[in-house]
Amino acid sequence: MKFRNFRALYPAIPASTHKEAIRAGFGALIGLGIAGFVLSFLDLQGVGLYLIAPFGASSVLLFAVPNSPLAQPWSAIVGNSVAALAGVAVCYVIPDPVLRVAVAVGLAITIMIVARAVHPPGGAVAMVVAMNPDIATELGFRFALTPVAAITAILVLTAVLYARATGRKYPLRHFDDKSPFQTTDRSPIERLGLDEGELNTILQQYRQSLNLGVEDLARLIGAAEFQVAAHRAGPITAGQIMSRDLVTVNAQTPLNEVADLFRRHGFTSLPVIQDDGRFIGVIFQIHLIRRATEDALRLDRGLLASMARLIDRRRNVPIRAIEIMSVTEPRATANTPIAALLPLMADGACDAVPVLEDHRIIGIVTRTDLIAALAHAGLKG
Repeated sequence: MKFRNFRALYPAIPASTHKEAIRAGFGALIGLGIAGFVLSFLDLQGVGLYLIAPFGASSVLLFAVPNSPLAQPWSAIVGNSVAALAGVAVCYVIPDPVLRVAVAVGLAITIMIVARAVHPPGGAVAMVVAMNPDIATELGFRFALTPVAAITAILVLTAVLYARATGRKYPLRHFDDKSPFQTTDRSPIERLGLDEGELNTILQQYRQSLNLGVEDLARLIGAAEFQVAAHRAGPITAGQIMSRDLVTVNAQTPLNEVADLFRRHGFTSLPVIQDDGRFIGVIFQIHLIRRATEDALRLDRGLLASMARLIDRRRNVPIRAIEIMSVTEPRATANTPIAALLPLMADGACDAVPVLEDHRIIGIVTRTDLIAALAHAGLKG
């Protein structure tokens, strides 16, 4: 028998980075640690009873797959809670333990689907109650509120804060969310000509509504379209289209000189380098505006006055480039295909991508460079 017949038994989940694995595991550690601390602080007897095993399963979803519809706040809190109610109710009417477990889990699944709150650990919550009828005797339906709803809510809140702190998006993006620019326009990568209902229909037709949200489906389709567009443009790399005659600033360059360079060259971004030439970040014009706006609010003065003060050559202690630059912007190498740059530029995530070699900047790809390359490829095609 050939090995390919066993492909269905191979891992279905793509390989992840060690960083992501640690991020998810550490998040669960923090979430459950906080939950246990809160319970011990409240001096509740039997903390082990309150920290039931399904909370560990909820942590897997909340911290490892936060984009899943199964991991969203409504699904987690409501799903676990109604499952607990189902388990307690079944304990009151079915004495046989085997039948009680089966009915409790089946009823919990049915209610979760009807409530649009499917959360797999909810089945375990119902089973825990059915296997331990003393829970129903001692706590009754209050068990659904404390600990189930309360601890799940603590885990969800921790997941929200942890996602923001680690650069992830949780809760799930919604189709009608505002764009990053706080307008009602969809992100360019998501302007597919399909409305929310049509995308929902696609998910239902392929039975994926429990695995993927409408917003993420739009993003995936949009990203695929950009990838196809890049393929049609040919195997163009960042090294072929980047600007090479660079104007850079040192980390200690005062902002008045940065402003002069922006004014003189008409650039929207300037790479920042160390004395040894190593690239360390990028300054965009918006960084100057944001800093001036912050000063205006803090000092209760006008924006123009704050900007003038920010770039004043006579400041005793001038603000340096390193103080306002961005260090999180995406980076590329000379061999990076433009297919990888298209989504970044189209989504408004950045105006320019530095091209590095051995930690030194050798070029920069701007939106203008990218548009010119695509236009040239289109004319050739």
